[in-house]
Amino acid sequence: MTDAVFKPAAQPAPIPLRELLPWAIFVGLLLLVALYFVGAEEGATSLVPGMMVHEFVHDGRHLLGFPCH
Repeated sequence: MTDAVFKPAAQPAPIPLRELLPWAIFVGLLLLVALYFVGAEEGATSLVPGMMVHEFVHDGRHLLGFPCH
C-alpha cells in the first residue's frame, strides 16, 4: 500500500494595485465618454453635427431613462 500525500492547491498571486489602476482609469474614462454620447449628445451640447449619434444611441437613451422627445 502506498502512502497518500496531500498537496495543497496553488494559491493565485495577488494583482498589485499599481498594475490595475491605469486600466481602471482608462475603463472609467471610456464609460464616461459612452455616458456622454448616450445621455447628452444632442442639441446645444452636441460635439458631432447632425442627428447621427442621437439616432444611433436612441434606444439606449430610453433604456437608461434619458428623455429625448
